[in-house]
Amino acid sequence: MNEKENRIRDWFEKNPKVLVALSGGVDSCLVAFLGRKYLGKENAVSVVGVSPSLKTKDYELTLDFCTTHDIQLVEVNPDEINDPNYASNPINRCYFCKTNLYDVMHQLRKDKYPEYILVNGNNQTDWGDYRPGLKAAEENKAYSPLADCGFEKEDIRELAKEYNLSVWDKPASPCLSSRFPYGESITADKLKMVEKAEDLLNNYGFTDVRVRYYNTKARIEVPEQEVEKLDSLFTEIAPKIVKFGFTDCEIDAEGLVSGKLNRVLGK
Repeated sequence: MNEKENRIRDWFEKNPKVLVALSGGVDSCLVAFLGRKYLGKENAVSVVGVSPSLKTKDYELTLDFCTTHDIQLVEVNPDEINDPNYASNPINRCYFCKTNLYDVMHQLRKDKYPEYILVNGNNQTDWGDYRPGLKAAEENKAYSPLADCGFEKEDIRELAKEYNLSVWDKPASPCLSSRFPYGESITADKLKMVEKAEDLLNNYGFTDVRVRYYNTKARIEVPEQEVEKLDSLFTEIAPKIVKFGFTDCEIDAEGLVSGKLNRVLGK
């Protein structure tokens, strides 16, 4: 870890002014923290894209994190929800989502931070999954210090824990649009339904959860070892979720599998 940490310190020294795409996840939070640590507050500015696809909890966490660590934060509106390429939810939806974010970051750079480069929290582990957003990063010259310095997910959590960052063990929290099967159109109202359902489940003690939107139905995923607990509470939980606007609610007996909706791509 010391070797990788030295690498990323050197990386920032070679790139002394950065705009960090901050989502509230452990990856981008670590980049924002290290940028602030090595470059100072004025030279490492974090940027959060506030939109319906960002969970309110993640937005609030981002605000708290930046306040705690004295990180300069700028809010922008990527407005991807009004981009038909995103809202129609094609298999490369993430590409259009990230492109909208990088577009507004470029405009911010042009207006206020002309000497800064765009950076993100992508890491080596991301290259093992289907992530169209990586193409958007490449096209927009958004750099990935963690990936460049050989960091994988476990390295990121280890270093975040070492620095006592509150997010070090935060469960992965992909944007809410990842809850929709490809081809299912995405709207602000549908995103809010999913967010309310997941917040409800969080209140029942399920910290790592996905509520997938299947043609107006809610399908709940929790870790396999928690499915039995969810089943015991289901008669109480299901009616509450239906009230958010779903026509029905069911449990995914397989349990939580990150990227489950990408399985159709193999077909």
